[in-house]
Amino acid sequence: MIDFQKITTSSRRYNFHAHTQFCDGRAPMEDFIVKAIEEGFTDYGFSPHSPIPFESPCNMKQSDVAAYTAETERLKALYGDRINIYRSMEIDYIDANWGPSSPYFDSLGLDYRIGSVHFIPCGDIFVDTDGRYSSFQVKMEKYFDNDIRYVVDSFYRQTLAMIEAGGFDIIGHFDKIGSNASYFQPGIENEEWYAAHVKNVIEAIKDNHLIVEINTKSLAEHGRFFPNARYFDAIRRYDIPVIVNSDAHVPALINAGRFEAFEAYFK
Repeated sequence: MIDFQKITTSSRRYNFHAHTQFCDGRAPMEDFIVKAIEEGFTDYGFSPHSPIPFESPCNMKQSDVAAYTAETERLKALYGDRINIYRSMEIDYIDANWGPSSPYFDSLGLDYRIGSVHFIPCGDIFVDTDGRYSSFQVKMEKYFDNDIRYVVDSFYRQTLAMIEAGGFDIIGHFDKIGSNASYFQPGIENEEWYAAHVKNVIEAIKDNHLIVEINTKSLAEHGRFFPNARYFDAIRRYDIPVIVNSDAHVPALINAGRFEAFEAYFK
């Protein structure tokens, strides 16, 4: 088990949420490690989007898991004297049959696990509501009859079900739906029903002793962290441990927004 508290209190040069060429990352894993060393990072964890039980352009294929494992071991042997390298996955919660607690992931010897929600149920299929707003708009009409309340309710139901099922260490961008939902319906995060969802999730995180990720990926483009900075006080009040991750998909962005996140959270 990784001692996250020891790492995060001794250094701010770490990242535990990073993608690879085996999912939707846009550079070889070695390029990320070379950049991390240049930036003075002490610890770097790869977390490609996990395999899921249906086709997705963003998720790793189960057939590539062995290659991902081998590449991580190769990089540890090559660069391990300069940086601590970890092997993880950002595991999608789909339903009671597939998520971070699934036995399949127990068999992979991962150093830690990130649990995240990207997919919303729509009849017999699951729809990825992450990604750019232009794509989200199309999906809202095509799959959800523009019912944003259903989409938000489903996202947070999925999140609570994932937390209850367990099997992971860090919860990834737990209010990610807030970005696209706010573009679709400005002011939605100010509504009482929406705030109640977030409150319930934060309390579940506390009760299940999880680590909250402050995800900085969208700061430059959308001007927000995940979770939204409006929830930082509640996270502090419950004394929930946090990790600042960049959710990097390209090497140049492995440290993007992290300084601002530290300043905002630990002010």
